[in-house]
Amino acid sequence: MMGCRDEGEIIRRILNGDTRFFTVLVKKYERSLMRVLSRYFRDPEMARDVLQEAYLKAYLYLPNFEGRSSFKNWLFRIAVNTAKNKLRSFRLFDSIEDTVIGVPSFIERGIFHNQLLDYLKTAVENLPLKQKQTVELRVFEELSFKEVAEIMECPYDTAKANYRHAVMKIRDFFSKNEIYEVELEVV
Repeated sequence: MMGCRDEGEIIRRILNGDTRFFTVLVKKYERSLMRVLSRYFRDPEMARDVLQEAYLKAYLYLPNFEGRSSFKNWLFRIAVNTAKNKLRSFRLFDSIEDTVIGVPSFIERGIFHNQLLDYLKTAVENLPLKQKQTVELRVFEELSFKEVAEIMECPYDTAKANYRHAVMKIRDFFSKNEIYEVELEVV
């Protein structure tokens, strides 16, 4: 089972009945999906439950996967949509405080970085939802604009525009709060 590394081949084997190969895909994306989902939920158990639900949906709908996007983007889209649906069902979208943004561990080092992180989290949390999601996927998950557009189910130019507007708002937030200059790339 380990000799098969091509996702297309793995998917073909799963569809041909060898469901053990689904574990390969689960292990490959589990950490990055948990990072994404932990930005939606403060409770790690809730994030894990949503992850499991997303995996179940992916498994059930795998025969419908057409390959127009990468499997990774397809899976991330399922996870993000599952998270949104779960939040809607709890009516948590009304409160920005209930949406958490995680950050890479390397940023968490040192007092200076923690302060900067707090400011950045506040700035990102106050963005409109689509801009916030774009920043999370582009910056924290290091996805391309094409991948962001696929996951968010929007045109490529819309993903770029959401990111550009978000960066401008973050800059404005830092400027208004007289926070040291931060180099942010506007595309």
